[in-house]
Amino acid sequence: LVQLVESGGGSVQGGGSLRLSCAASGDTHSSHSMGWFRQAPAQAREGIAVILTGTGSTYYSDSAKGRISISQDNAKNTVYMKMNNLEPEDHGMYYCATARVPLGVLVTGSWATGMDFPYWGQGTQVTVSS
Repeated sequence: LVQLVESGGGSVQGGGSLRLSCAASGDTHSSHSMGWFRQAPAQAREGIAVILTGTGSTYYSDSAKGRISISQDNAKNTVYMKMNNLEPEDHGMYYCATARVPLGVLVTGSWATGMDFPYWGQGTQVTVSS
């Protein structure tokens, strides 16, 4: 089992930035992909970014490119997501998840559904005011 704990959410004004953190513990060697997902009220969950913890390779959704970066600190078993120029549309609950995702799933972008990720954190709320 893997436990994930997110932090770093909060309320910001439009144009502001936040850095979310996701600390992993437990059997972290059982998975090699860590991703961030957003769930807005009455909307489907959407994937934002994923990182391969072994190589550092990153994958982003089209909406994330340019404003968002995912990174990691392997010594701390922690993955970060820096979000810049936040917009009200970025409002929602942000979750990190981990899995052993096949490379083909990462390359095609289907990871963004989250269906390949069995372990999830409890989420951290992001609110962006205009």
